[in-house]
Amino acid sequence: MNLQKERTTKSNIEESIVKNFLFIMALTAIISLGLIAFFIFIEGMPFMIDYGITDFLFGTTWDPTNQVYGIFPMIIGSVVATLLAIFIGAPIGIAVAVYLVEIAPPKVARVIKPAVTLMEGIPSVVIGLFGMVVILDIIRALTRGPLSDFLPASYQTGYSLLAGAIVLAIMILPTIISISADSIRAVPVEHKEAAYALGSSKWQSIYRVVVPAAKSGLIAAVVLGVGRAIGETMAIIMVVGNTVQIPEAGWEGIFAPIRTLTGNIALEMSYAGPEHREALFATGIILFIFIIVINSVSIVLRKKEY
Repeated sequence: MNLQKERTTKSNIEESIVKNFLFIMALTAIISLGLIAFFIFIEGMPFMIDYGITDFLFGTTWDPTNQVYGIFPMIIGSVVATLLAIFIGAPIGIAVAVYLVEIAPPKVARVIKPAVTLMEGIPSVVIGLFGMVVILDIIRALTRGPLSDFLPASYQTGYSLLAGAIVLAIMILPTIISISADSIRAVPVEHKEAAYALGSSKWQSIYRVVVPAAKSGLIAAVVLGVGRAIGETMAIIMVVGNTVQIPEAGWEGIFAPIRTLTGNIALEMSYAGPEHREALFATGIILFIFIIVINSVSIVLRKKEY
């Protein structure tokens, strides 16, 4: 009896230790996020208030040498590159997810799934190199060939918004495919069986029943893709030209070189003086807010799904 009681007490102590250890680990993640946010805001917010939030956000000139810090061209560059990447990558990612879950033979799916997972692990600098060697050459051949009469010389280098969007589209594909596939798998089998019972073909059951039922999960996948794209740094630095300018309105604008918020921080932080450094931290605040909003939307959508 005493031995059993001793074992129970020992088991309870071990369980309590494990619970407290796991709680501390979970708390570490929250504390880390809080410290990062505190550090960025404490470094950047005073500058933003002193300089003027409106002037900082909507200023079109970024000239640290003369203490002029307007990040509007970088905001436009980041947003437009992300939207164009989603426009390219989302339909492809969702189509691949539908194929994997609903259409692909098991043998084919077993080959594609590891490829998607492997793609997710490729370092962004490697995708950036691919962009520099392959994508830039294709765009350069296009802009210096059939489109040369319509574009200024500065738009014919290959370094462009379009190159950045294509690179980002490649990088967000694994995220969109994985989450979309999970959402499609979560659709109850009864939905499809009901569609077949009503005489629907397989394709009709997919686009009239499965895809609409998984809609919130698919949207969440796209929103997470937006978060992934807007936070990317290295690969996009390598292909967009990093010129501080707002792309021209119209189709010509997709061949314009741009600079993104992440690229602005990464390119200039190493040599920034005190005020310049604070301006870059203020840029980080804007980026941080973008990411928080996007991830919050994604969490709400995923909760709605389940």
